[in-house]
Amino acid sequence: MAIRYKDTDPVRLSKDKHSIIIIDQTKLPSKVEYLEIDKLDDMYDAIKSLAVRGAPCIGIFAGYCMAILARQYKKLPADEFVSRLKADGEHLNSSRPTAVNLSWAVKRQLDLMDSSISSGLTVDQTATRIMSEAVAIHEEDIMMCMRIAEFGLSLLNDGDGILTHCNAGALATSRYGTGLGPLLLGRERGYHFHVYTDETRPLLQGARLTAFELVHAGIEDTVICDNMASLLMKQGKIQAVLVGCDRIAANGDTANKIGTSGVAIIAKHYGIPFYVLGPYSTIDVGTPDGDAIEIEERDPEEIRSMWYERPMAPKGVKCYNPAFDVTDHSLITAIITDKGIIKPPFERSIAQVMNIKKSSGRTMHFRRFS
Repeated sequence: MAIRYKDTDPVRLSKDKHSIIIIDQTKLPSKVEYLEIDKLDDMYDAIKSLAVRGAPCIGIFAGYCMAILARQYKKLPADEFVSRLKADGEHLNSSRPTAVNLSWAVKRQLDLMDSSISSGLTVDQTATRIMSEAVAIHEEDIMMCMRIAEFGLSLLNDGDGILTHCNAGALATSRYGTGLGPLLLGRERGYHFHVYTDETRPLLQGARLTAFELVHAGIEDTVICDNMASLLMKQGKIQAVLVGCDRIAANGDTANKIGTSGVAIIAKHYGIPFYVLGPYSTIDVGTPDGDAIEIEERDPEEIRSMWYERPMAPKGVKCYNPAFDVTDHSLITAIITDKGIIKPPFERSIAQVMNIKKSSGRTMHFRRFS
């Protein structure tokens, strides 16, 4: 069964609005399986297990989670409704600490809850508003991805060789995606790219998910082991690197899937543009730099035995499994968001973007920075 990136979202609300339907990404590419989720523990597990993954997609999912839970609690007294939803939001936030979109979406829903209750709305009315907000978060992401794709495509040329790391396509967001958005949009407009996809150890999001998306979109793709990228760059086969991100610090440092920083270092050595693509919501001005980003550590078995019939490391050996690393801002050519192309010096240009947000009050206002 094929996934068509323009027709199928990895996260969507059920028709009766009582549950969330997701593509279980742990089963791809060999099996396309949908999960229907309406319980807090299952919501937490879906994020923790990577059944739903990708920072923007997790944000969409979290928005719907809060809406489903609010609907379930709408017959409770106001004080209990508020305390339950806040506790659930805190629990969801603990599932994956690095991706800022998770906490961003939960906070957005809790802020709406607080303002609604304090303004005199009933619990039922508040739950309805939270549901509408979840839909708005999803719709905004679709528009943001389209804008990111447009800005990103303006930096590429027909025939370019592109290196990707991890998965930042429709499966990680909605519709076009972030890191893959320019490629998918370019394909529609007649561009021809040759994409080299890092397999992305240890969870193989590149081999399992990015290659899956690109093949079904009709884009020429070659999967490579992560340690082959340097040779391809030396051979002149790579003209640009496109990656997504889970958090952007105030100084332009970015957190993304483990291995991204190494790719950026190699690209810098060979003079190849390194582009980070992510929605505006991924910027976290409360995080001054990459040193302040909490790095999630995952189960060592993902390295030792996850993809093997039998363990591939000696019994008892220690395994270190950080899920992310931080790419220093000095290695980044540009950060491409729905508000435009942000270029160095990042601390100043990111501050400009944030000031536009504060002064205009419009989340969708954007311009290009250089």
